[in-house]
Amino acid sequence: MTVALMVGFSTVASAKDTDRSHTLKIYNWADYIDEDLLDEFKDWYKEQTGEDVEIIYQLFDINEVMLTKIETGHEDYDLVCPSEYIIERMLRNKLLQPINRDFGNTPDYIPNQSPFFSNLINQFPAGNRKGSDYAVGYMWGTTGIMYNTKYVTDAEASTWGSIWDPKFNGRILMKDAFRDVYGSLMMYIRKDEIESGSITRGMVMNDFSDESLAMFEEAMVEARDNINGWEVDLGKERMIQGKDWINVTWSGDALWAMDEVGDEVSLDYRVPDEGSNVWFDGWVIPIYAKNPKAASYFINYMCMPENAIRNMDVTGYVSVIASDDILEESIDGDYSPIDLTYFFGEGADSVCVNPIKYPDAKTISRCALMHDSGDRVEAMVDMWSRVKGDSLSTSTLVIIGLVVLAIIAAVIYNRSRKKNRHGHPKRH
Repeated sequence: MTVALMVGFSTVASAKDTDRSHTLKIYNWADYIDEDLLDEFKDWYKEQTGEDVEIIYQLFDINEVMLTKIETGHEDYDLVCPSEYIIERMLRNKLLQPINRDFGNTPDYIPNQSPFFSNLINQFPAGNRKGSDYAVGYMWGTTGIMYNTKYVTDAEASTWGSIWDPKFNGRILMKDAFRDVYGSLMMYIRKDEIESGSITRGMVMNDFSDESLAMFEEAMVEARDNINGWEVDLGKERMIQGKDWINVTWSGDALWAMDEVGDEVSLDYRVPDEGSNVWFDGWVIPIYAKNPKAASYFINYMCMPENAIRNMDVTGYVSVIASDDILEESIDGDYSPIDLTYFFGEGADSVCVNPIKYPDAKTISRCALMHDSGDRVEAMVDMWSRVKGDSLSTSTLVIIGLVVLAIIAAVIYNRSRKKNRHGHPKRH
C-alpha cells in the first residue's frame, strides 16, 4: 500500500506545507478499515472527478486525543471517525463542516445508511442545524455480557444482576470504559423505576447527577470482589483461554472471541434484559479541514455496499449500511428468524442473521444512546477511579494523561489488522 501512514506531531507540519487540494488527510482508529480501499479510493476519485488525490492516513486510540488536536491545535484533518458522544460535542461546539453531497454524476450512496442511525444522529442538539448533514455512521454495536457457557447459564447472562452474584466471585472482567459500563449497569440498578414507568432507559443512561453517580459507586463497590480485572483489550483473550467466566464487553469483541475460540471453550453473548447502550462511530469533516470535497467523496465511498462489506470482513464490526446487498450477505440459515425492520426496513421482519451482529427489534427497544456528559466528565472520571480502587487524584491523572499523550504521539502503529480485527479501545 502506498498510502502514507503517519502518527505523531512531526508529520503535521509537512502535511500543512503540501498542496492540500490534492491531499486527503484522514484520522481514524487503528485496525478499523480495509486499508486496500485507501489506494483504491485514489483511482475511484480520479474516475469520478478527474482529479488526483493522495492520502495521509493517521491513527488514534482515544477519542479525546483526536478532539484535542482539532479543538485546541486546530489540526487540518479532512476526515475523522469519532464515537457518537464526541460527534455530539463537536456539533454543539461548531467544530464540523456540513458534508457536501453534490457529487455531480457520481451516485449518492449516503442514503444506504440505515435510517436508524440518521435518526440517532438527529437526536444530537445542533441548534437550527440537522445533525445528519454533518455526520454519517460507520460501525456500530452494543454493550453486553460475553460468557463461558460451561459456567454461566443463558438466564444468568440475561441479567446485569449476575455482576453481583457471589457465584462469580473473582470470575468477572469489566471493560475499563466508564461510559458504557455506567449507562448499562444503571439500567439494572434503577430497574424498578424503569419498570414502573417513572423514568425511561434513556433518562437513566444520561443522568450524570451527583445522586446517580453515588448510587452507581455504592453498587459497584459491592460488586468489587467479583471483578477479577478492568480491561480495555485483553478480556477477549482471557475468555478464549477460559480464565474468566464473564466479560462485560462490546459486541465486536464478543464476535471476534467467538470466532477465534477453540473447541475446549464455548462462548456466547447477551444484551441483558434490563437494557444496555447502543453505540456507533461516524465520519465527520472538522471545521479546519482543507479538502472537504475529497472528504465528502470518501464518506460517499465508504457507504458503497461492497466497501461496507469489505470493511466488516476486516474489522469484525458491523457497518451502519443497510442495503439489500448487506442483508443478503448477512443471511445465515443457522440462526432463527428475527425482526430487523428497524435497521433494514420493510421486508426484514423475519430474517435469519447473527443476533449479536444485528440485535432484533425487541432487544434494541431496550437500548439507549448515551449522550455527551459535558461538564460532568471530571466527576465521572473521579467516581470511576474510586470504583476501581485507584488512589490517584484528578490532578495526578491529568499529569499522567499528558505524558501518555506524548508517548502516543511518538508511537508508530504496526499492528496486524487480521489479528486485531476486533476493533479498538474506543470508549474512553
